[in-house]
Amino acid sequence: MTVRSPSSKRKYNSSRRKAQADETSRQIVEAARMMFLERGYSGTTIEAIARTAGVAQETVYSTFKNKYRILHYLFNISIGGDERRIRVIDRPEPQAILQETDARRQLALFAENMTEILSRAAPILEIMRSAAKTETEIAGLFRRFLKERLKNMKIVAGHVAANGPLRNTMDPDAAGELIWSMTSPELYQLLTNDLGWSKKKFEAWLADVLTILLLP
Repeated sequence: MTVRSPSSKRKYNSSRRKAQADETSRQIVEAARMMFLERGYSGTTIEAIARTAGVAQETVYSTFKNKYRILHYLFNISIGGDERRIRVIDRPEPQAILQETDARRQLALFAENMTEILSRAAPILEIMRSAAKTETEIAGLFRRFLKERLKNMKIVAGHVAANGPLRNTMDPDAAGELIWSMTSPELYQLLTNDLGWSKKKFEAWLADVLTILLLP
């Protein structure tokens, strides 16, 4: 018979508590996502989130403090794809794109990665854009996101330009602004929601249009 030492028992209990806390957090976040999409940010209450998640309101407050922090968390995981605190541009997929030496292949990889990000993030960003009209804190977060996204697109454009000339000797900054506009969450929503395009169709279109607009 194996007898657990007090330290191993403490580690087990700690791990179990963390797993339970993580599951509660996921329940709250998923409930908030559903409520935000259905009712908008202003129309969603902590009470509704708690009820949908099947937890007490006090649990929501102790986990996230307030509704803004829930939306901020949703924003982070929708952009990054997980909970790790790593900038998008520093993640493996974008880094592989930046290191690719063939410009056409580079844009194809970029279109694939960007489509994945947009499929997760576009609905959340639509919620944020709407909430930003009345919520100062969210407006600031959204402005920072737009600025960071433009900065990242200019980095991508610079790496594409390093692999050969751009069309009509386009300036890399101008190319970055073009990429920024063609990968806007609003355009993705327009084409996939309103026109009913699949993710695959959007990805192929994005790769084609960027190749046509950017490369000779």
